[in-house]
Amino acid sequence: MTGPLFCPRYTAGAVDSEPDGRLHSPSFERNWPPITEGLRPLLEGRTGSVLEIGSGTGQHIAHWAREFPALTWVPSDIHPEHHASTAAWGRAVGAESLAAPLDLDATADWAGDAAVRALGALAAVIALNVIHIAPWAVAEGIVAGAGRALAPDGHLVLYGPFKRARAQKAESNAHFDSALRAENPGWGVRDLDDVAALADGAGLGPAIVREMPANNLLV
Repeated sequence: MTGPLFCPRYTAGAVDSEPDGRLHSPSFERNWPPITEGLRPLLEGRTGSVLEIGSGTGQHIAHWAREFPALTWVPSDIHPEHHASTAAWGRAVGAESLAAPLDLDATADWAGDAAVRALGALAAVIALNVIHIAPWAVAEGIVAGAGRALAPDGHLVLYGPFKRARAQKAESNAHFDSALRAENPGWGVRDLDDVAALADGAGLGPAIVREMPANNLLV
């Protein structure tokens, strides 16, 4: 299913790229290690499938597939060049548990998509740096879908900048929020209380919050 172009689009002209189609996110080297350590207690020793919404270059999920090979890692994105990059990263790092990328619209009933239902109850749904560069309907769709698609002991994991109690965590986040809203009034750094309210409405449990570098949170 193809949806609105809410995800950042990485192209060979905008970021470093390899001849095999791999694209490089400039933040990957910085944020992959701490995010992975945050995921470890949630995923270590588990089996089943993990769906990433908005996989971008595919660097994160390809490396997770190598790090946690007992899980099946399912990328999704709306840009064909991201699908190609994700598959190329999987080949480059030898990620045998990386599935073919899906084309999902986070604002639609993605949990009811046949390809998602075929995965069974999910061990986790992950979205990195998505809900602040997207309309609020994307956050609503991700959380609602996770409430339907996750196993009873599954986790919805969100990463990025957040407000807390309507206040910005750092001055840099306030500037980032202003820049996002100037580019698109429907974008912006989200308040953790609003996301928690969505999660509660979807039948998910309370948030576990882990501090990340560069004033980000793993929720």
